[in-house]
Parts: sequence; C-alpha cells; structure tokens
Amino acid sequence: MTVTTLPPAVQGYVAASDAFDGDSLIAWFAEDAFVNDARREFWGADAIRRLLDREVIGDRVTMNVTSAAGHRGDVVVNAVMDGEYEKAGLPDPLVLTHYFTIRDDRIVRLIIIRNEPTPAWAEG
Repeated sequence: MTVTTLPPAVQGYVAASDAFDGDSLIAWFAEDAFVNDARREFWGADAIRRLLDREVIGDRVTMNVTSAAGHRGDVVVNAVMDGEYEKAGLPDPLVLTHYFTIRDDRIVRLIIIRNEPTPAWAEG
C-alpha cells in the first residue's frame, strides 16, 4: 500500500490534519470511535474532538507520511511529525506509527505510538 492508495478516511485525516481543519478532521471519525494516543484513551467524537483541537490543530501538527501498509483490514501509517508542540526529549525526527481501523468510510479506531527501533537481533 502506498500513500496514494490509502483509504479515503486516512487520506482525509492526513489532509485535514495538515490543513489544521478541525471540522474536516473530526468528520472522518465515527461517532463512537476510539483513539489511543501515547497510552491515553479517548472514547467518542466529543472526547476525540477535544484532543484534536488541543493537540493536533492547536499545536499545528503536520504529518509527512513515509510508509503505509495494510494488515488484515487495518492501515498502518508511519509519519514524520512536526508542529508547535514541546519537543524537548523527543527524537528528531519524531516518527509516529498510526494504526487505523476503518468501517463504513469512517475511522472507528486509531492508535498512535512512537515505536522503538527494531533491535538488530530481531531483524531477519
């Protein structure tokens, strides 16, 4: 799966995030969606909207998608993140992995994690 073949909901999420458009961004989520961002849980569109307004739109976060893959119906996106958030203690570049679950053209689950590099002994 390449960036240009991402499902519309994922493409829309990235585009709305990069445009700092909170209304378009939340529109890609199902009303009962779930987001786990850095081990913090947000259930439902209202809670997710507050998160997005504060930490995506408010911090002017952008995503530069570097890779994408499909896995059993989910979409896994790696992106270099930038914005006006506190960067002390974070790696440069900051790469986050986004695990999207899409149903009926809406995001029903999004898990965002800063993964650790794969140890050399685990590579094949």
